[in-house]
Amino acid sequence: MLHRVLLVGTLLVLAGCGAPPPPPPDPVPVARAAAPAPAPAPAPAPAPVVVLDPGHNGGNADATDEIAREVPDGRGGTKPCNTTGTATAGGYAEHAFTWDVTARVTRLLAARGVDVRSTRPDDTGVGPCVDRRAAIANEAGAAGRTVLTVSIHADGAARDGRGFHVALSDPPLAASQGEPSAVLGRALVAGLEGQGFTPSTYRGREGLDRRADLAGLSLARVPSALVECANMANPDEASVVADPAGRQRYAEGIAAGVLATLGR
Repeated sequence: MLHRVLLVGTLLVLAGCGAPPPPPPDPVPVARAAAPAPAPAPAPAPAPVVVLDPGHNGGNADATDEIAREVPDGRGGTKPCNTTGTATAGGYAEHAFTWDVTARVTRLLAARGVDVRSTRPDDTGVGPCVDRRAAIANEAGAAGRTVLTVSIHADGAARDGRGFHVALSDPPLAASQGEPSAVLGRALVAGLEGQGFTPSTYRGREGLDRRADLAGLSLARVPSALVECANMANPDEASVVADPAGRQRYAEGIAAGVLATLGR
């Protein structure tokens, strides 16, 4: 009897415990959206290009036939390829002045991140012709970059004439010769005035001289201006252009005008 009771109790215990419950299923993973990749930083805008055109060249005087060759003037006619330029009574040549001032302007602009180019590599060669000088600037603008071009000269006028003037193409032959060039011209006037120079007493008005006879300006397809920094025949101005400190002032004024035009 006792054996039967124990057996029944054992069966009841086993029936009450049963098999252990199965483990709960693993949670279903929740899909998470991938974090968006950071947007790439915009590429920096290419540096603006300024083509500086130092007038004339040191070898022009020994290549009279070459520089007398006729080239297109941009208005249906022709002009001589180039000229020898002028000089002070003391013999300081315009081509040397323009080369020196251009080098100074180049340093000032390059320090502000401007891509500066020149129409000639030295002051001992010949030319290039005026049409080629314009083409160098036009080709720089063909890549879609912001381009300005400034020709740097000094004048040879009557001894009593004084002051600078900035020449612009007129009437304009292209959109760039209109207001874009006028903006550049006005900025150059302001920059030179900021260095204490005064507008010309013998050419133009308020420092601007609108002309149809300068092939480099007529052929330009980027904003373009030509600066006649001083009258080298005027004794007082001759002393300024022959002085390195004076040339630095001209460079500072031209660079200020260019940078203002570029918004820098």
